[in-house]
Amino acid sequence: MVMKSSLAVLLLAASALAQDTTNFPVLGEVVRHDPRLDKLIPKDAAIEVVSCCFDWTEGPVWIKDGGFLLFSDIPRNSVMKWIPGKGVSLYLKPSGYTGVVDYGGEPGSNGLLLDPESRLISCEHGDRRVSRLEKDGGKKTLVDSYMGKRLNSPNDAVFHSNGDLYFTDPPYGLPKQWDDPRRELDFCGVYRLSRDGRLTLLTKEMTRPNGIAFSPDEKTLYVAQSDPKKAVWMSFPVNTDGTLGAGRVFYDATNSVGKLPGLPDGMKVDRDGNLFATGPGGVYVFSPDGTLLGRISTGERTANCAWGEDGSVLYMTADMYICRIRTTTRGLRW
Repeated sequence: MVMKSSLAVLLLAASALAQDTTNFPVLGEVVRHDPRLDKLIPKDAAIEVVSCCFDWTEGPVWIKDGGFLLFSDIPRNSVMKWIPGKGVSLYLKPSGYTGVVDYGGEPGSNGLLLDPESRLISCEHGDRRVSRLEKDGGKKTLVDSYMGKRLNSPNDAVFHSNGDLYFTDPPYGLPKQWDDPRRELDFCGVYRLSRDGRLTLLTKEMTRPNGIAFSPDEKTLYVAQSDPKKAVWMSFPVNTDGTLGAGRVFYDATNSVGKLPGLPDGMKVDRDGNLFATGPGGVYVFSPDGTLLGRISTGERTANCAWGEDGSVLYMTADMYICRIRTTTRGLRW
């Protein structure tokens, strides 16, 4: 394992050159708890660092039409673009805050995803909205308020196959987070924005809802809670009308908080329903029944992940790094 400081120096030195190498630095390890993980991640799979030296990375999304990765650098209010063999460039700035006064340490976009027409959807901290980047230029606000009150700071989102958008709204983008005087809602919600623009509050019972994903049959919605006092992943049955039934704890990682870096955060699902969920110490891999199969241990606070390339490569945003690991599964809808 390459230590963080020396790895950063190495990659900073390389950043001035085109990244045409296939010999990337590696970090961490794969911790295996169940032999079923061997069918998903080869025993010789390594966690490759493909780029580094950002402030705090989030929201990775692979752009199939072009073959590149987009991700948020939240403190820098930027979306970055990584092209294999070429390296990183600025894609969009500002990405989440267009105001004229200082707006704390995390003003930029967080979760990124594509809508059914391949337009970029952004969960924006500073502007407290979910937006869409139009193909002919400019952004459109999809939603920024609930019942006349501004949202906290949309964090992550996922599309249902019918086009409805489900998203979470914790307070992390507010300069003083929950204690910020600009906060207008007295809860952190999970919402559904339907295709016709109607916004529905699905639950306000989670203290810090964060990452969000559907099971392959869309009968279950997973939501991460990044509350150090109750660091859990919840699963909710999805009713036929798109609302949620009573949730249950899918997995509780509270005992790992403080012992391993990070909290439950972004997640993705593979085509067989296995859940790849960032949490304390890296990316947890769960079977659909909630069994912990293992952990992709980055050793860093790992915020999110996304399927890329041919759908078998899992990209991860781990603090200052962009990492990836090659698997033998495929992401959902690949």
